[in-house]
Amino acid sequence: MKIYSAADAGQQIKEILEQAELDEVVIRRADGASYTVVPRSKLISPFDIPGIQTQASTEDILDAIRESRERQPGSENR
Repeated sequence: MKIYSAADAGQQIKEILEQAELDEVVIRRADGASYTVVPRSKLISPFDIPGIQTQASTEDILDAIRESRERQPGSENR
């Protein structure tokens, strides 16, 4: 993880964007607030979790949730 001050970030935006492709980048303001720079192309789905590789589609996941709920006691009232 690389941390930049907000003042440096404005002057080094190209470097920051290149670094964000490789690793987490944090920009920290003088008041202590921090922001993470993440490439948008990597934010495809809320089910995309770094470190977990799967071929399951969103539909597959929703089907599994639906089936699980149907197996629960009392689900016939839903």
